[in-house]
Parts: sequence; C-alpha cells; structure tokens
Amino acid sequence: MAIINSTNRKVCQMKIALLSMAVSALIAAPAIAQDTVQQTSLGTALAVEFAQAAVTACSSDGYNVSAAVTDRSGVLLALVRSENAGAHTANASTAKAFTSASSRNPTSAIADNVAKNAGAAGLADIPGFLVLAGGVPIKVGKDTVGAIGIAGAPGGNLDEACANKALEKVGARLK
Repeated sequence: MAIINSTNRKVCQMKIALLSMAVSALIAAPAIAQDTVQQTSLGTALAVEFAQAAVTACSSDGYNVSAAVTDRSGVLLALVRSENAGAHTANASTAKAFTSASSRNPTSAIADNVAKNAGAAGLADIPGFLVLAGGVPIKVGKDTVGAIGIAGAPGGNLDEACANKALEKVGARLK
C-alpha cells in the first residue's frame, strides 16, 4: 500500500505542477502580447520576382541596371544585376532600397526634400542612406512591407520608372 500511496502522491503533485504552469501561461499571455509586435514583411520568393521584373523593365528600355529588394526593415532579400550593369550598381541599388524601406518613402521625395530644405541635408549623412531617386517602397495598403532600389539607368527618374513598372507587374500579388 505504501508504494501505491507514494505513486499517487507523485502523480498528484505532477498534476498540480502542470496545472499551475498552465494557469501561469494563461495569465502571462496578455502581458507578453503587449510587449511584442507582429509585422508583415515581404518574402524572399516575391522579392526575387520584383528584382527580376525591374531588371527586365529596364532592359526593355535599353538600360543595364541592378535591382535590389529589401524587407520592411531594409534587409536585403534579392539582388539581380544585368550582365552589363556597372559594378557600382549593385551597392547603389541596395542602398536605395534600404533608404526607401527605412524611411517608408520614395528616395526621389527624400532627394527633393534635401535639395529644398537645408534642415534635411543631414539625411544624406545617415549610414547606408543613398539620397538619389530610384528607391520605391513596396506597400500593402498603408503598410510598407519592403522596398525596391534600381541603379544604372542614366538618371534616377528612369531608375524609379523601372521600379514602378515592376511594382505594377508583380505588386498585384500583394493585395
């Protein structure tokens, strides 16, 4: 009988411990939810499609470019470079995408702001920022989920046009 009572006591103690942990988890769950954030970000497979679509759009206009796509935080997900694009275009497109993602704005708007507002000139000094047209945020509704940066066309406005063509072609999948 002592063996059965001892076993029953251990089982009962284990059940109480498990029940206590479950209740603690239920009580703590709302507190954890208040301390965390869920955000939507672009996935890698779609980022590759955006980058390829941008390079194709620029190639059809006769421009050899690089296209970089980042997630919502500005972390590089995809980089596609035309065979004849300049070596500098890979870094420039990545910096434009980072700048657009982190600011949640087209880099052309940032460049205009810096040109017109002496107080905004310091934006060009932020590490990793490239204040030239050619970076465009990728949005779902009002939320930025990533960004695309293009470099290599003979003008930032042309880089941005290629980015917008890619957004028109692939962006419908985000809705």
